[in-house]
Amino acid sequence: MPSLRYLPLLAALTLCLPAFAKPTPAHAKPTPASSAAKTISLPQSPPQVLVKTSLGSFVITLFPNKAPKTVANFLTYVKSGFYAGTVFQRVIKGFLIQGGQFTTALVPKPTRPPIPIEANNGLSHPRGTIAAARASDPNSETSQFFINLVDNPRLDFVNNQSGRTWGYAVFGKVVRGMNIVDKIGNLPTHPQGPFSADVPHPLPVIDSMSLLPTSQTTAGKPTPTSSTHH
Repeated sequence: MPSLRYLPLLAALTLCLPAFAKPTPAHAKPTPASSAAKTISLPQSPPQVLVKTSLGSFVITLFPNKAPKTVANFLTYVKSGFYAGTVFQRVIKGFLIQGGQFTTALVPKPTRPPIPIEANNGLSHPRGTIAAARASDPNSETSQFFINLVDNPRLDFVNNQSGRTWGYAVFGKVVRGMNIVDKIGNLPTHPQGPFSADVPHPLPVIDSMSLLPTSQTTAGKPTPTSSTHH
């Protein structure tokens, strides 16, 4: 596991079985094909969020089937407009970028209550995945998140023995605009405000986040990368 410096948020800072078909009575009339077709429902596309920043835009596909509480929490912040005006306040080149709570003045915005961790969901941390940031307490996730710039298996769930071994909950992946994420990840950094290091300059601002209509989402569902730790 990474050293304390690499924890995405330091404590000091804050299945459905198919129903069996019933036999059709001999006297019953067969259902017209056109009528039966109307009962077929297509699989729903996973939700996608458009993230507009001062350096460009990117799109995240979310994994509610793997991290339902984390996705619901994230979408609550997205739909309320919470993320507008927050920044990516932490950049570690070749590792990750983190944001989602601090303003341009590096003042934290008040958040909703923390949620239970879902790191034990079988997902690993390959490049481009987004995960919930937290403090040393595993169940301390609120609005902050980070995006992996490289494959980071060191952040995977190992066991539930401690805050370090719990890892971090992956709940989505960047599917368009990873070049923008890389641009943020390559910014120079320095100490600023309450942070002793890793603050990018200039600060990348999240102008807005919005849930994309289903008609605009990327066709097909990306397959999450399973963790090799299980």
